[in-house]
Amino acid sequence: MRVLVADDERLLADAVAQGLRRLSMAVDVVYDGDSASERVAVNRYDVAVLDRDMPGRSGDEVCRQVASAQQGTKVLMLTAAAGIRDRVEGLGLGADDYLTKPFAFAELAARVQALSRRSGAALPPVLERAGIELDSTRHTVTRDGELLTLSSKEFAILHVLLRAGGRVVSTEELLEQAWDENADPFTNTVRMAVMTLRRKLGDPPVIHTVRRAGYRIG
Repeated sequence: MRVLVADDERLLADAVAQGLRRLSMAVDVVYDGDSASERVAVNRYDVAVLDRDMPGRSGDEVCRQVASAQQGTKVLMLTAAAGIRDRVEGLGLGADDYLTKPFAFAELAARVQALSRRSGAALPPVLERAGIELDSTRHTVTRDGELLTLSSKEFAILHVLLRAGGRVVSTEELLEQAWDENADPFTNTVRMAVMTLRRKLGDPPVIHTVRRAGYRIG
């Protein structure tokens, strides 16, 4: 899952991003509306968390941009305005959900996860294939009933592979969906992470390398 967090309150934005990363999300962070507009123009996000009041372009303008692009990105609007009229206006701009400040991080995370399941094809919270069961709500992975301990990045990679349903996933696609914009596409980061994940999943191997194409699970 790839998420954009845009808020001019830097401490808040960084704290939200850090919390979402612990849930195995790839998170890009910006602190003004112009930067948010640039990111959504070049990257495909599952969810964009937008503050309504930012320097440069407002969150309202960025929300309209996301809605008009029709790429399936869901928008969670953040605002200090808690009135019904404000919420109605935000939803009318094309936002999919609305959360007022201050908020509990657990609620924000739950809303982001719920929105991500609605971006693109609907997916169940629990994904299963080849004896692997991944529960995105509880953030757990089991194989044949045995609980596994994965890092946040390994969890994210497995989630991408499982939701592909056996389709081959390219290295570029894994980078786009499981890493943030700071990832270096010219390193062997993906290969090493997949190798570690494959080892943790145990035998017989369930992640297969497809020469010059990518990886598939099954």
